[in-house]
Amino acid sequence: MERITTPAFGMSPINRRESMWRLAIAGFASCTCFGGCRSAPVTGRKQLLMMPESQELTLGLQSYGEVTSKSKESSNSRFIELVSRVGHRIAAVSDRSDFQWEFRVLESDEQNAFCLPGGKVAVYEGILPVCENEAGLAVVMSHEVAHALARHGGERMSQNAAVQGMKTAVGYAMQKQDEVRRDAALKAYGIATEYGVLLPYSRKHELEADHIGVMLMAKAGYDPVEAPKFWRRFGGTAAAGEKPPEFMSTHPSDDRRAETLSKLLPQAQSLYAQTETPFGTGEVI
Repeated sequence: MERITTPAFGMSPINRRESMWRLAIAGFASCTCFGGCRSAPVTGRKQLLMMPESQELTLGLQSYGEVTSKSKESSNSRFIELVSRVGHRIAAVSDRSDFQWEFRVLESDEQNAFCLPGGKVAVYEGILPVCENEAGLAVVMSHEVAHALARHGGERMSQNAAVQGMKTAVGYAMQKQDEVRRDAALKAYGIATEYGVLLPYSRKHELEADHIGVMLMAKAGYDPVEAPKFWRRFGGTAAAGEKPPEFMSTHPSDDRRAETLSKLLPQAQSLYAQTETPFGTGEVI
């Protein structure tokens, strides 16, 4: 029988490039599927996490100090007390007693809030009127706390690292091409990555934080029915009207968030019914 052999380096340039693309894509898929050894709380979604949590905590503390040092803290004692009260109730049911929880109100019309690794939470004054009551504030704060509990920041950094690794492989595959074609290919890959991977993952994180958050607020004693109501209110604000289409945004649409949260209400209300001290919607803001 005639023996057929394939030279180790006899592959055509086209086939070589195709092989590099396949290897790069397979490597990225493998990292995404098998690189993580952790599941997100509540949802159980498998995660790609290459950064140790201790490093995330250090970065969170540094970032929190930098952001708050550049922002003026609120002098509104009522806002400060409300944020602290709601925040500590959420922290109490977070199962992260090792976090050094801290809650601040920043003087700004911005309708936003954030929570960095380690339980460093800040709420901008501008979001409080949209909250309308303590339960609305709990929607916002539990959502931000959920990001930290699920280590979404570390997951995004891990995803970016995997994407950069694949980009390097693509660059190698195109190194025999002229510079213009290579740069065009890399640019096309970057666009495809942004709209095909990173932004959908970011939207997935937002919906996951909504999911975890509504369970947290229910366990903390706040009526979860307020969660979809908050997003419908927020969807009617001027800030919401300035958002790009969902497929180009890091965040899902407010209507989609309200609809998704409505479907989670039976589970959240079951947790709410088990709380020893239900607060309902709490104090009006």
